[in-house]
Amino acid sequence: MKLSQLLETIDEHDEWRPFHHIEVNGIATNSKLIQQNDLFIAISGYRHDGHHFIQDVVEAGAAAIIGEKEIHLREIPYIRTANSRKALARLAKAYYRPRLDKKVLIGVTGTNGKTTTCFMIKHILEQAGISCSMFTSVQNMVNGQKRASSLTTIDPLNLYKLLSDSQDDVIIMEVSSHGIAQFRVEGIEFDYCLFTNLDHEHLDYHKDMDEYFRVKTKLFQQLKPKGKAIVNAYNEWGKKVVQELRSRGQATHVIGHEEYPLQIIRNNQKERAIALMKTKEKSLELKPGVLGIHNLYNAAMAFWTARMLHLNEEEIIGSLMSFKGVPGRFEMFPHQSEATIVIDYAHTADAFFHCLNTARYDGAKRIIHVFGFRGSRDESKRQQMVKMSSRLSDFIILTLDDLNGILYEEMVSQLHLLNEASKGIVIPDRTLAIEYAVKHARKGDWIVITGKGTETYQQSFSLPARSDVETVRFICSQ
Repeated sequence: MKLSQLLETIDEHDEWRPFHHIEVNGIATNSKLIQQNDLFIAISGYRHDGHHFIQDVVEAGAAAIIGEKEIHLREIPYIRTANSRKALARLAKAYYRPRLDKKVLIGVTGTNGKTTTCFMIKHILEQAGISCSMFTSVQNMVNGQKRASSLTTIDPLNLYKLLSDSQDDVIIMEVSSHGIAQFRVEGIEFDYCLFTNLDHEHLDYHKDMDEYFRVKTKLFQQLKPKGKAIVNAYNEWGKKVVQELRSRGQATHVIGHEEYPLQIIRNNQKERAIALMKTKEKSLELKPGVLGIHNLYNAAMAFWTARMLHLNEEEIIGSLMSFKGVPGRFEMFPHQSEATIVIDYAHTADAFFHCLNTARYDGAKRIIHVFGFRGSRDESKRQQMVKMSSRLSDFIILTLDDLNGILYEEMVSQLHLLNEASKGIVIPDRTLAIEYAVKHARKGDWIVITGKGTETYQQSFSLPARSDVETVRFICSQ
């Protein structure tokens, strides 16, 4: 593809017309992956600055380089842009040219519930014979094939390539605040944008909750002219989203106290809770095939998304009843001791509230909670997480999560300090912490392991396992 054609997608293209003769064979942001005649985008990242590797890129045979810093090159063209991340997304879209106009695009944002809501929507639509591509933190799915996922919202190069490959009818996308702030979904116009909730999270990246909120709501600026917002207003931040969207005339469907209320019903301790959902014409019962009050709200979000796509109400409800859950999201494992082991991704105080209460409501006689904290991540939420766990569980085991460059000794010291206000112990080795919990569990106990879900460990531990799921399976096989 001609470099001049690509540059026309960026605002500053007028001064770059002399490059019409240069052919580009690919686009890359990693200097180690550059091939002959590739276009390299230099991005100032959080660990590495792509501008530092420009000479390597030149020697590797790049056709041209785009970056933010003022650099003068003699060998190949260097084009300066105001924002490399934004330019990357626009260039990737121009290079791969996905036919998004022929697809329905659904974006889901919020702190908790994004992944489960995406999986629920996909399940409902596929039950109705509608093919779906899906991009989440757990897995990416395109044309019926699973693809690995390392980020909640993948980088624009991979995203636009997969979108170009997709032959599915609907695209469902989990969109994180990092993904929005870093322009990973730049250039995508959505038919539906969903807001699940907002909780204390990522304040190592965002200045405060107000900034975190503002970034999340930017997603709704990418709705198509006739696009619709679907908002869970059963939290203060959701109500603020509704206010903001309606103030600018945005079509907004509110799952909230006034418009489409949900009534949570639980007849007794042994019965699973259901949601009585009122529409304009009648009341409907939502009984998703997964546990948890929070999943009733996720199910309501999925229901209304499918309903707006003109699916039959009863068929949607039936599909939700057959939904089996998401890997690493309240995933349950039986044990010979007749204890129940749960692996969940919960990593905020609010997520702990829902996760631990779900275990209690479903009959846990005693809850043993195993969790840790990620290094170089929002430390301000840690005390809240420990307090919530202390209130709702019977015994806590604090352990390691990803260190992310933090020294082992430093993180262990922080765990001991946090444990002073709890009622548990510290076992730094995550696999041994889980083993301790299982060995000390009795009939009727629930062991709840949170924080990582299906994610692989970044460091080695004692037991031969690379994830919480593998650790649990190894222990249960002994």
